Amino acid sequence: MNNFHTPVLLKEITETLEASSGRKYIDATFGGGGHTARILELGGTVLGIDLDEESLEYGRKKFSKEISDGKLILQKGNFKEIDEIARLNNFTKVSAVIFDLGVSSHQIDTPERGFSFLRQGPLDMRMDKGSQITAEVLVNLLTKGELNDLFNRLGQEHRFRAISDGIVRSRRIKAIKTTGELSDIVHKAYGLKGEVSDFVKTKVNKKVFQALRIAVNGELENITEALPKAIDLLEEKGKIIVITFHSLEDGIVKKSFKDFEEKNMGKVITAKPILPVKEELNKNSRARSAKLRVFEKS
Repeated sequence: MNNFHTPVLLKEITETLEASSGRKYIDATFGGGGHTARILELGGTVLGIDLDEESLEYGRKKFSKEISDGKLILQKGNFKEIDEIARLNNFTKVSAVIFDLGVSSHQIDTPERGFSFLRQGPLDMRMDKGSQITAEVLVNLLTKGELNDLFNRLGQEHRFRAISDGIVRSRRIKAIKTTGELSDIVHKAYGLKGEVSDFVKTKVNKKVFQALRIAVNGELENITEALPKAIDLLEEKGKIIVITFHSLEDGIVKKSFKDFEEKNMGKVITAKPILPVKEELNKNSRARSAKLRVFEKS
């Protein structure tokens, strides 16, 4: 779709949205604007929200005409405050709210952002570069017990104790500051020596880096807080559309939608999550863990 980020499940979201002229939509995770672009093509008006200033800068350039025409409003903010952001921008009755909870390709591919264990960079991982909490802060200041809890609960990493032990031993000698340094500690905890292939790096590092990213950005708390607010912003038959990339987020979305249904607020459209088809996976391997769930307000 663009060189900033390739949106996942775009065809499926387009079919679910049924976007049309004169209707309002909130893209709560603007990213590279892939989902927003499709809504704009179909005549909708969009409020795009993102914490990442680089994403917003990209959007202002790419969609300058749509912004000047009043078809797109871009707003920096955390989607957990979606109710206030929507109110300030007069988006209080919308046809759909979209949450794409993945990390953008740009964030992963930019070494300075520190999201990737495949690229040497600072241990950062902040979506909002104005935040004070980085992965480096957590790795160097949390106790061994807190690290154990972090990697076990948020990463579901079965070697969490060995990894935490390695971190504590290493930081006694010097602070852990880079993705490469943390990755080397993980490799030792797994008993790996010498050159490690990208495939193996991904297999052993993914959960550790995921846990730190979730903690740095408060991801689980944010989506838990945002979903009830998003329901209130929908018009009748409006939809919440959420794409998750790991089981913790998916579990929160599934439970929230079930709770909404039990309270007679609407109905779950996706009894089972929609997954990417083989054709999409061949074009974009990062879509492989994506799951799409939809709730329709009554």
